[in-house]
Amino acid sequence: MARVSETPGTGEPPAPPAPSAPRYQRSTGGLIGALLVTVVVILGFVAFRALNRDQPDVKPSRVDYLAAVSAAQGAHVDVVYPPHLPRGWMATSVDYVPAERGHRPAWGIGMLTGGGHFVGVRQEDASLDDLLHTYVDEHPSEGPKVTVPGSVARTWRSFSDSGGDHAYAAEVGHDNVLVYGSASTDDLRRVLDGLTTAPR
Repeated sequence: MARVSETPGTGEPPAPPAPSAPRYQRSTGGLIGALLVTVVVILGFVAFRALNRDQPDVKPSRVDYLAAVSAAQGAHVDVVYPPHLPRGWMATSVDYVPAERGHRPAWGIGMLTGGGHFVGVRQEDASLDDLLHTYVDEHPSEGPKVTVPGSVARTWRSFSDSGGDHAYAAEVGHDNVLVYGSASTDDLRRVLDGLTTAPR
């Protein structure tokens, strides 16, 4: 019996099917790497926009610190304060912390001079070292003592740091009082000269 050709008209066996294209195996590491690259690109774009965005001018707001003084005195707390500020100055913040855990109330006023330099007054039942570390510097240099006859304390210790900040400190009653800031020593002395605890 004659063999039948497997491929009509050629007498040759049929060609094997063409192999299919290999599939790309996506690994978990590859996916995570791609995601990280995408995140880095997005964060870089956001940072670029933030750096190049026009920053709005935020002007400080004036606060009525004398009203806060009256409120504290109404609560029978003797706070140290300047009865008035030099022309062109403004008070921008008031901080009052009620008495707690055996400590007396803490009190503070933040001010800006006409030139935009900061002056702060802090009255607190805390060690002078703690106040200096918080508001001036961890290792301020101590200068000569100054005498201020009309202030709440006659003798004040003076301090400064390498960044140009200055401070004056004295004990008033059971509290330490610190007058500090980036303003000049002349401006700080203007605050010292008028500090009082007089009722309003």
